[in-house]
Order: sequence, then C-alpha cells, then structure tokens
Amino acid sequence: MTVPSGVKMSGIYQGEKHCELSHGPSGSKIETDAPKDNHGKGERFSPTDLVGAALGSCIVTTMAILTEKDGLDLTGVQFEVQKIMGSNPRRISELFVSLNLPKNLAVEQRLRLEEIARSCPVQMSLHPNIKVHLQFNYCNRDHS
Repeated sequence: MTVPSGVKMSGIYQGEKHCELSHGPSGSKIETDAPKDNHGKGERFSPTDLVGAALGSCIVTTMAILTEKDGLDLTGVQFEVQKIMGSNPRRISELFVSLNLPKNLAVEQRLRLEEIARSCPVQMSLHPNIKVHLQFNYCNRDHS
C-alpha cells in the first residue's frame, strides 16, 4: 500500500485494553483504555472519548486561528463535551459541546465564532449520523 505523506501517529497495545499512542512529529504520548461499560477499567481516555475531546479542541483551536488576525484573544475559553454512546452497533451517537466564550463579544464576532464551530475540520470529518449539539455561553471574563 502506498501511503501519501502526512502526520504519522503510531500505537502499541500494552495488554488489559490499554494502548500507548505516539505523535510522530512531536514525540508526545497519550494512553487509552477501554471504558468500564465495555470491558475496560476506564483508567484513561477511551478511543471514542478522544473523538469528543478532539471535537472540542478543534473548535476552539480553529476559532483562535481564524480570529487571531483580528486581534481577538481567546485565551481562557473553556469547553466541555458529553459523549453519548449508542448500541447495535456500538458507536458514538451524540456529542454535546458547551463552549464558554468571552461575554464582551460583538454580535458579529459571536456569529463568526458560531459559524467556525460548526465547520471545524473534526466536525466536518464526523459521520453524519453523529448528532452534534453546540451550546454557546457568553460568560467568561472579558479578553483584550
């Protein structure tokens, strides 16, 4: 198989439903475990937890990238993701993402951030059967 160039990631199964994942360019490592409700101990992120975390992280990172040139500093923006698993087949059925954004944003800025959230790369990569619910809370301290 010919593989085009891209970001290389690797992993090793360590037994007991644990994997260690490595990010090629940085050497950063994370570990996963199967969740308690699927034969694991729930000691680490599960692979499907990483999908939810990736969505939240992608949303705020993409917002920061696309608004930085406008002088908008999103440092301190927080997100929370709730993952709902479906069965038969076992898969992610819903992701609820709550974003806490600066309260001092103008309406135009808010609309732009909400549009970015709906079209970040992870969001665009998810299967259409996964329902994504986004909640925007404008409550964080003001940013300068």
